[in-house]
Amino acid sequence: MLKFAKNYMDSIEGIEIFPIISLLIFFTFFVGLFWWVFTAKKDYINEVSDMPLDNQKDQTL
Repeated sequence: MLKFAKNYMDSIEGIEIFPIISLLIFFTFFVGLFWWVFTAKKDYINEVSDMPLDNQKDQTL
Protein backbone atom coordinates (compact mmCIF):
# COMPACT_ATOMS: atom_id res chain seq x y z
CA MET A 1 0.00 0.00 0.00
CA LEU A 2 2.77 2.44 0.90
CA LYS A 3 4.65 1.55 -2.29
CA PHE A 4 1.58 2.49 -4.34
CA ALA A 5 1.23 5.86 -2.58
CA LYS A 6 4.94 6.63 -3.00
CA ASN A 7 4.85 5.85 -6.73
CA TYR A 8 1.69 7.91 -7.15
CA MET A 9 3.16 10.93 -5.37
CA ASP A 10 6.37 10.71 -7.40
CA SER A 11 4.33 11.28 -10.54
CA ILE A 12 2.85 14.59 -9.29
CA GLU A 13 4.83 17.64 -10.37
CA GLY A 14 5.71 20.21 -7.72
CA ILE A 15 4.70 18.05 -4.74
CA GLU A 16 8.10 18.42 -3.09
CA ILE A 17 7.19 21.95 -1.95
CA PHE A 18 4.32 20.83 0.30
CA PRO A 19 6.45 19.32 3.11
CA ILE A 20 8.53 22.50 3.17
CA ILE A 21 5.43 24.69 3.38
CA SER A 22 3.99 22.48 6.14
CA LEU A 23 7.20 22.74 8.14
CA LEU A 24 7.30 26.52 7.75
CA ILE A 25 3.67 26.88 8.90
CA PHE A 26 4.29 24.58 11.88
CA PHE A 27 7.50 26.38 12.86
CA THR A 28 5.98 29.86 12.48
CA PHE A 29 2.93 28.95 14.56
CA PHE A 30 4.96 27.58 17.46
CA VAL A 31 7.50 30.40 17.42
CA GLY A 32 4.58 32.84 17.57
CA LEU A 33 3.00 30.87 20.39
CA PHE A 34 6.24 30.83 22.41
CA TRP A 35 6.68 34.56 21.81
CA TRP A 36 3.13 35.24 23.07
CA VAL A 37 3.64 33.06 26.16
CA PHE A 38 6.88 34.75 27.15
CA THR A 39 5.63 38.29 26.54
CA ALA A 40 2.17 37.90 28.13
CA LYS A 41 1.57 40.04 31.19
CA LYS A 42 1.41 38.19 34.50
CA ASP A 43 -1.80 40.00 35.49
CA TYR A 44 -3.56 38.70 32.38
CA ILE A 45 -2.31 35.15 32.99
CA ASN A 46 -3.54 35.23 36.60
CA GLU A 47 -6.93 36.65 35.57
CA VAL A 48 -7.47 34.01 32.90
CA SER A 49 -6.30 31.18 35.15
CA ASP A 50 -8.86 32.20 37.82
CA MET A 51 -11.80 32.33 35.40
CA PRO A 52 -12.96 28.71 35.88
CA LEU A 53 -13.02 29.20 39.66
CA ASP A 54 -14.90 32.52 39.42
CA ASN A 55 -17.66 30.86 37.40
CA GLN A 56 -18.53 28.56 40.30
CA LYS A 57 -19.07 31.53 42.65
CA ASP A 58 -21.71 33.08 40.35
CA GLN A 59 -23.93 29.98 40.21
CA THR A 60 -26.71 29.64 42.75
CA LEU A 61 -28.11 26.31 43.83
